Amino acid sequence: MNAVSSSELLKNAVHQDALMSRQGLLQRMFSFWFNGFVYNQIWEDPKVDLEALALTPESRVLTIASGGCNILNYLKVQPAQIIAVDLNQYHMYLTRLKLAALTHLPDHAAFFDFFAHADKAHNIENYDRYIKPHLDENTRHFWESGAWIGQRRIGYFGKNLYRYARFGYFVRFLHFIARLAKSDTKKLLQAKTLAEQEAIFQQEIAPFFEHWFVKMVGNLSFSVFSLGIPPQQYRYMKEESGGNLIHLYRQRAKRLFCQFPIQNNYFAWQALSLHYDTENGQALPDYLKAEHYDVLKANVNRVDTHITSLIDFLRNQPSHSLDRFVLLDSQDWMPPAVITALWQEIARVGKPGTRIIFRTASPESPIETALPPALREKFVYEQANSARLFEQDRSAIYGGFHVYHKANH
Repeated sequence: MNAVSSSELLKNAVHQDALMSRQGLLQRMFSFWFNGFVYNQIWEDPKVDLEALALTPESRVLTIASGGCNILNYLKVQPAQIIAVDLNQYHMYLTRLKLAALTHLPDHAAFFDFFAHADKAHNIENYDRYIKPHLDENTRHFWESGAWIGQRRIGYFGKNLYRYARFGYFVRFLHFIARLAKSDTKKLLQAKTLAEQEAIFQQEIAPFFEHWFVKMVGNLSFSVFSLGIPPQQYRYMKEESGGNLIHLYRQRAKRLFCQFPIQNNYFAWQALSLHYDTENGQALPDYLKAEHYDVLKANVNRVDTHITSLIDFLRNQPSHSLDRFVLLDSQDWMPPAVITALWQEIARVGKPGTRIIFRTASPESPIETALPPALREKFVYEQANSARLFEQDRSAIYGGFHVYHKANH
């Protein structure tokens, strides 16, 4: 799919208000910004996902691809099929690169160097030798071209991929502001206990949120575009915070850095240092761990990828053909009519026992108010289970995690 097609998909998803309205202008600014390479890794905790999904060998999963990490994380339990879709072609190019690398790199060490270290010169040599010949034309063109003349994007993997993409640049900018605020954020990585993490947070990170520049910029909607947060989602966050978004950001940062042991929270490591803990090998996503490599490699052919929207893909599927759905936070982008259309397709395509998971910027599930009663009755909200799993989500950047299953009647 070409860039124009991907751009049109994003416009259809994001543009909900008139161009000349403030919200409409922000939506168009966001779709322009998001039609690029935004995420270098996914920010949904696969451990929570897998418990909620309860995958079986017969499961057929439909998920948004994003950075592709969780597709590989799900493979360790060997579902029958994983279908990955995404509006953003650039995220799909990263996903397809990961799938080709897993398939064609010679061993785990080469795969680990490519995506865990992501900063080795021989990664580029391995790309040219093992991966490049097996990529589709569009994916190969993306990694062979670059944002700057004479550079290839694949070069990111020789300079630390996680410092690049729009998310990487944004976090680097936050680190710059932290230095101006005299915050030594990397101290947290040396903490041995949750109590130490709490103390270091209060000393080194909490003052960051009091910096005048953070207060000035932090309440502006475009300041979070590089986090993939569209104006619609920003509005929900602002409502939740009572207009004080800086307070909300501080709460979520404290949850990320203080609620879970830093030793194995790779989301916190990425936020604090823009890399994984490759030395100790604990703060890593499962797909990069040696003990899962053989299973992932043996099952990588179970993944299919499509650059399209969830609804467009579902409309072309037979009834009762899928049984697991991972919607990420996509519904925060959607008006109620589109949410209804999506769940009508899930009701049709979902098998008995279908399970659906998603995240939201606010604590509330939009399904409870968006769906007409007859459609809503086809699904059961696992509210207590959702709340329990939300507390276990190590990424800590969302306001809610939600689990539904299809009713038997």
